[in-house]
Amino acid sequence: MCRLFGLISSPLRTHATFWLLDAPDSLSAQSHREPDGTGLGYFDADGTAEVHKAPIAAYEDRAFAQEAREVESATFLAHIRYASTGGLDLRNTHPFEQQGRLFAHNGVIEGLDALDRHLGTDRSLVHGDTDSERFFALVTRETAAHGGDVSAGIGAAARWVAAHLPLYALNIVLVTARELWALRYPDTHELYVLRRPAGGHEGSRHLDHTGRGGRLRVRSAHLGDAPSVVVASERMDESPHWQLMAPGELLHVGPEQEVTSRIALPEPPAHLLTLSDLRPEAAASQRPA
Repeated sequence: MCRLFGLISSPLRTHATFWLLDAPDSLSAQSHREPDGTGLGYFDADGTAEVHKAPIAAYEDRAFAQEAREVESATFLAHIRYASTGGLDLRNTHPFEQQGRLFAHNGVIEGLDALDRHLGTDRSLVHGDTDSERFFALVTRETAAHGGDVSAGIGAAARWVAAHLPLYALNIVLVTARELWALRYPDTHELYVLRRPAGGHEGSRHLDHTGRGGRLRVRSAHLGDAPSVVVASERMDESPHWQLMAPGELLHVGPEQEVTSRIALPEPPAHLLTLSDLRPEAAASQRPA
């Protein structure tokens, strides 16, 4: 299953070190169940989006993903991909960038021909083959239609997909240079939030999170002195303060770390898919790794 990770320390810029595939893998352990891509997005001091990513197949060199990356930003977005739609190609690897925003997704949307027709000329925002980037294009269009309100754009895009397309899961994280949004829909996959004061809830610890199996590790000594909010597909440490987002919940963290949340999609999808409904490769991508 894809792994999502978002972090915001705005208004402060902090240093963080990311290991996207920290666990050692022997050649004998490499298989189709291994990650199909890794990516890390962040923003330069002038607000320019930066994305480092690579399509990492089980039979390819993993040096890119295993190398530690230390970067500075007020927001970060990391993604470990298990391909469901679109080949192992750089253009299909998350995060995606559109109009200064970065986006990553975990789940499956089907009926992509209908989504392409609905996008119309905005299909030109999509450079790869994934359902994820298509949905991002719809968010971008709806955000513009709502006067630049990203929360409204995400909600409108998600409601259209929920009403018109077969859907298995739509968990997303979207970041700008100083803001973060996350959506969990419906209850297929988990998505957690940790509101972390400076030094953690114990008051004296830097941030050091590791996902299951060591697929993603994040460390930041700077967050011993600065508060942050973390969104992740799984609890990444022993803290009891991780909160599971509710189905349909849309979270927004603003430039001063003001946190708002609402149920943007109170109803289940009109065409909810089960694991057995998915194509074999899509089903394999959605099972816990």
